[in-house]
Amino acid sequence: MKRYLLVFVVLLAWANSFSQTRTIHVFVALCDNQFQGIVPVPESLGDGKNPSQNLYWGAMYGVKSFLKFRAQDWVLVEQLKSTNPLILERILFKHAKENVYLLADAYDGEHIKTCTEDFLRASNAQNPIKIKHNSAYLSFGGAAGLLAYIGHDGLMDFDVNIDYKAVEREKRDVIILACYSEDFFTPEIEMARANPLLWTTHLMAPEAYTLKAAIDGWMKNETGSQIEERAAQAYHKYQKCGMTGARNLFTTGFND
Repeated sequence: MKRYLLVFVVLLAWANSFSQTRTIHVFVALCDNQFQGIVPVPESLGDGKNPSQNLYWGAMYGVKSFLKFRAQDWVLVEQLKSTNPLILERILFKHAKENVYLLADAYDGEHIKTCTEDFLRASNAQNPIKIKHNSAYLSFGGAAGLLAYIGHDGLMDFDVNIDYKAVEREKRDVIILACYSEDFFTPEIEMARANPLLWTTHLMAPEAYTLKAAIDGWMKNETGSQIEERAAQAYHKYQKCGMTGARNLFTTGFND
């Protein structure tokens, strides 16, 4: 009897550990001078087909570089292959202390529309993705707990036509770091039935320090207002824009 009890306890502990795994999926539309309606940046930063130096990926404050070299609480686990030819790099991170995994996809900047649509479908719990890590499968895409979009606000330039569905589970939390993302993404996020945890009211630099700050709050189950404040503090720290301006830049939830 004691033997069976011990086995049960071990299995229960394993099951609880697995069930507490949280996942984040970050969709990055690489900065692209040629194919996006942006103010041009230096050529190496604005080559949407070269992730290694891209402003939003391989540059100092890009998602890959910042999490790998400047965020001590995130560990690069693996660089993965994607079957989607528009995803030029796919990387998996794990938090150093928490059972949280982050998958980041770098989309060819020419195909920002596809990146945006993939993010919106995932926000609507569509297109779940399973990634095998060690002996377990991690849930991303429409099955992730948190979804984020990083890049130019392509909805300023094009329309999307997505067949949204009713969401049976809890709403997905989403972060949208792009210029005026609240204005342009509101109709889509409402139809996706997602929860806008953090988005923007003005022009902004969608760099990874803001993303990390928001994720820190999400992992602590903070309110949207608390996460908004974290984002503002991080943005001011790196942009030196003043706390008033930073606080006015970010917002949470739907504002009627």
